[in-house]
Amino acid sequence: MLTGTGRQEVLTAAHEGSDHAEQAEQHDIGEATLEQLRADLARLSRQADTGEPLPVFGDMRRVRDRIHRMLDRRLWPRERTDLYLVLGCVSGLMGVTASRLGHPETAEELIRTGWAYANALDHKPLRGVLRAKLSGIQYWRGRFGESRDLAADGLRYVSQGPLGATLHLSLARASARFGDPDAAGQAVDAAHDAREREYSDDLLAIGGEEFALSLATHHCLAGAALAEIIGSERRAEEELEHARNRYDAGPAAGEQHWSGGEPFAGICLAMIRLRSGGLDPAAAALEPALSLPPARRVTPLTTLLARVREELTAPIFRGSAQARDLGDQIEEFAREAIAASQPEGWNHRRSCLWARQAGD
Repeated sequence: MLTGTGRQEVLTAAHEGSDHAEQAEQHDIGEATLEQLRADLARLSRQADTGEPLPVFGDMRRVRDRIHRMLDRRLWPRERTDLYLVLGCVSGLMGVTASRLGHPETAEELIRTGWAYANALDHKPLRGVLRAKLSGIQYWRGRFGESRDLAADGLRYVSQGPLGATLHLSLARASARFGDPDAAGQAVDAAHDAREREYSDDLLAIGGEEFALSLATHHCLAGAALAEIIGSERRAEEELEHARNRYDAGPAAGEQHWSGGEPFAGICLAMIRLRSGGLDPAAAALEPALSLPPARRVTPLTTLLARVREELTAPIFRGSAQARDLGDQIEEFAREAIAASQPEGWNHRRSCLWARQAGD
């Protein structure tokens, strides 16, 4: 497998070829270019799960800018519709990636840009996806009430299948942190029920966690929500262990796992174990997270680890050398994290302009 410069040269050659084919298709877009954009979208969705966020964001921006150039042409209505759908999905992926990189304001702007395209198309599944993404962004900013309300609004558009389950789980964890354990528990139950119901839409076919939540991450998020509810710790552990087993087994057919999923589940388990005084099992659960390279130390993980560090200051761990060492490792993790990095071209004015035009 090519790496480094060799891989970049191959990718550049492919991009140049598809750009030239795009120019050869007269005034309209042509099925070949649309097919390439759909393939690009599926590839970007996979890379959002498995790639390093910083270079992946740059690739997303390249595809977005290419679509912007296409929108400058004379287009048939069907072609513009197809471009708006891809652009709305890419904007959502960029927003998620920007949030992971530690840029929530930019992430919100990108998600709202995608929302304008979803509204122009009257596309309910895309609205649901984007509400789930914006709910997540607000959650990691500590705005639990807004996160809850956004997830609830998203359920107006989609309430079944993997996407419906995602929205129910977003509602569950935000409700738990907002101080409503009953609503959180009910939302977890609703998520399991939604997951079992048959459902299909044109976004599920894109693949990746952002459009088709894997079963492993479904249980991971359920466990994370239940971990916030006093008295639900045992059920939370069961969900999180189930998630970790599924991560270890690898993705099921048609699924893909976010590379941060298993570390995320481990951090949630560590918090539960620390609350019962289990320092050794907590340290073991943190190993997948603490061993991540800096380029994959994204905001959700650093935010959760900060809460673990707070647990380590509890009176029960006072004077413990192991607790102190674990706290130092978490501090070092955050210091080396990618969240302080800023991708080049962090300017989305043109994207917002297109979004406003799409809504007119």
